[in-house]
This record gives sequence, structure tokens and C-alpha cells, in this order.
Amino acid sequence: MISADLNLILPEIVLALFAMGALLGAVYTGKDKLAQAMVWATAALFLALAFWIGVSGEGTQTGFGDMFVVDGFARFAKVVILLSAACVLLMSEGYMTRRGLLLFEYPVLIVLSVIGMMVMVSASDLMVLYMGLELQSLALYVVASFRRDSSKSTEAGLKYFVLGALSSGLLLYGASLTYGFAGTTKFTGIIEAAVHGHVTAGLLIGLVLLIAGLAFKVSAVPFHMWTPDVYEGSPTPVTAFFATAPKVAAMAMFARVMFDAFGQAIPDWSQVVALLSVLSMFLGAIAAIGQTDIKRLMAYSSIAHMGFALMGLAAGTAFGVQAMLIYMAIYVTMNIGTFAFIMSMERDGQPVTDVKSLGMYSTREPLKALAMLVLLFSLAGIPPLVGFFGKFYVLRAAYDAGLAWLAVAGVIASVIGAFYYLRIVFFMYFGEEQEEALETNRSVVLKGFLYASAFVMVAGVINLFGVEAMAQAAAATLVQ
Repeated sequence: MISADLNLILPEIVLALFAMGALLGAVYTGKDKLAQAMVWATAALFLALAFWIGVSGEGTQTGFGDMFVVDGFARFAKVVILLSAACVLLMSEGYMTRRGLLLFEYPVLIVLSVIGMMVMVSASDLMVLYMGLELQSLALYVVASFRRDSSKSTEAGLKYFVLGALSSGLLLYGASLTYGFAGTTKFTGIIEAAVHGHVTAGLLIGLVLLIAGLAFKVSAVPFHMWTPDVYEGSPTPVTAFFATAPKVAAMAMFARVMFDAFGQAIPDWSQVVALLSVLSMFLGAIAAIGQTDIKRLMAYSSIAHMGFALMGLAAGTAFGVQAMLIYMAIYVTMNIGTFAFIMSMERDGQPVTDVKSLGMYSTREPLKALAMLVLLFSLAGIPPLVGFFGKFYVLRAAYDAGLAWLAVAGVIASVIGAFYYLRIVFFMYFGEEQEEALETNRSVVLKGFLYASAFVMVAGVINLFGVEAMAQAAAATLVQ
């Protein structure tokens, strides 16, 4: 029995042993000399584990007294988390090295946060969920303030820590109320507490507090306050990481709690999630219009995109979960390419994030400008690029679930949001050329990820590279 349980969490155990072994090895060696090798080794391990999880295991398995579950949904989320974390690590190696930020602890902290994410998406108990959440969060607080000589980076880490502690408190209070009224912390027990498709008033308050804590993790309005400052203050590779793997983990965890623990009370929570969705879409779309810093702009873009992903969740159906998974996979791919471009923006060896600095960029780097144009059009949801199909799926899921008003709101928010993506395109092709032009970054890795991401946005139109079928199978295991 114990061996079967340990076999379930073998990927997490492998990562934990790798992190601890690396820390022990660092004690006896010149640790920062090994930082580059550690980044590549960590990325290779992530890719190997993603392949292992993707090809092994079928059906639903539970362990540790039904507190941990490995099913198609968890496997899909874990593969996306591991692949995105590997991509960001590979992109960040050159950037961090050139700026003296590549310390040995960086990949170790990323590994620890990924372990937390993997535990979160497989949690079938409120205590296990909280353990995974805190492991992820504590590591992310540190990497946010990794640039110790920068007041903005220190402020980003501190802000994230303080607001993260507040959200953890809300989540814990919600979990304690849920335990008090359901008599258990296990999702299988909580779902039985719903009577005739509705929960009691006390359990409903616990559910709302749980949603508030989870909404913070996905940057949903009105719990988005930390996102713009943390995105701007963190080193750009760290911002790229925030925008990818943790978002997938948080959305997967959100879906897991809603369907596994409160799946009998969909009418009770669907309205709350729909409200979070519409607020996030509109605030993200409108607040980004006035931004001049591209990292802050991407923060508001992230808030808007999480609103669209929540639309799939608000549908409360298997197709809604499938749409949400497809949307998150596409969103992560677009962000990896976009942040590869942002990391290549520099002048005199220093990073530049001002949107206006891209004035007439297309005349100096026509291919990179074209790739960025494709990604921005895809982020805006302009057909026939893959980003359009991501939005189409969630809009259809909302409409099919009887939330036509939410689908209409999504279309309006998408049109508003298209403005600030097209504004960047305008600067690249028609903007005023700056006196000090951006330098050409020769990083082959960054170019590779930028071009590959843009290629996926065009070529993926054919069949989304099979993601649709995989998401459908994953959703079917969660919503039964």
C-alpha cells in the first residue's frame, strides 16, 4: 500500500531529491560556478518528467487515504507546468548570466515552486492543497525579489509576500469553515455535504472565502492588486515564469476544488466565478490601455486572459473545463514567445521595457517584428490565429451553459483589449524612431522560442497539435 502511494508521487519525490541533492552539493563546491549547468540540468529534468507523466499512467488513481489523486486532468496540468517551467529556465539562463543574477539558488527555487504546483493540481484534500500552495508561494516570494540591489524588485517581493499572506489567511479561514460544516477536509466528503444541488449557508461562506483565496492566485479582480507591481519589479525571466506555470497550476487547482469538492453545488459557485470573470476581463482590457511599460501591460493582459479562462470554469460543464485547459495551453505558449521578445529588448546592455522604444523596430529586425506581430494578434484573439480559437472555445462553453450575457461581455472586452496589442504593433511598424535605438540581441535561445511560439500560433490552426483531444480526455476525468 505504501509503495503504491509513493509511486503516485514519484515525480514530486524525484524533484524534491534533486533540489535537496543540489543544495547539499552546493555546500562542498563553488556553487555559483555550477549555476549555468544547474539551469540546464533542471530544464532537462523537467522535460524528462513531462514526457514520463505524459506517456505513463491511465485512469484515476488515489493515494494517502484519498488525499492525493492522479488522473487525466492532473497529468495534463502537470505536463503543461513542467514544459513551461523548462522553457522559461532555458530562456532565462543567458539573460540572468549577463546581469549577474544567475545564482545557484535560482533553479533550486524554481524546482521547489514546481513541486508545490504539482501537489496543488493533484490535491484531493484541503490540507494537501494548502501545503502545495504554500510551497509554491514561498519560493515565488523569493524569486520575485531576486534582484537585491533594486528597490523595485525588493518592493515586488515584499508586496507579493504581504498580499499572498492575506490571501492564504482567507483560504485557510474558508477551509476551516468548510471543515466545520462538512465534517471533513477531503473533497470526497465535502461534495456529499451538498443537499439537492445546494450547500448550507455556513458552507457557502466557506466556499466564497476559498474562491477569494484561489482568485488571488490567478490574479482575478478584485484580488489582482499585486500583479502589475510584481510583474514590473521582478527580473524579466521571473515575470515570464509568473505569467506561465503558476497560472496553469492555479487555474487547475481552482477547477479541482470547484468540481471535486463542490461539484454538487455548481449553481451556487458558477455565478461568483462568472462575476470574477467579467470583472477581470474588463479591468484587464481597460487598465492596460494607458500603460507605457510593456511588463505592466502584460500584467493587465494576464488579468484579462485569466478572466477568459474563468469563463470556461463558470460554465460548470465538462466542455467548459476542456475550453479552460485549451485556453491555458495556448495562453502559456503565447506568453513564452512574447517574453522571449521582451527579454531581447535592451540598450547598452541594460533591459528596456518602454513600449515607445520599439519605434520603427521592424526596419531593424523585420523577422522578429513579424513574429511579435503574430503573437500580439494571437493574444488579441484575431482570426485565424490559434489565440482566436482559445477565446472561441471559452465563449462557446459559456453560451452553451446558458451564460450568453457572459459570452457577449467577453466579446466586448476582447475588442477593447485588442487596442493595446495593436498599439505595440503600431509602434513597431509606424512609430517614431527613438534617438537611441534598441540593440540587436543575438541570443539564439530567445530567437528560437520567439519564432517557435509564433510558428505554433499559425500552424496550430490545423488541429491545435492534438491539444483539443487531450484536454477533452482530461476534462472528462474531472467532471463526471
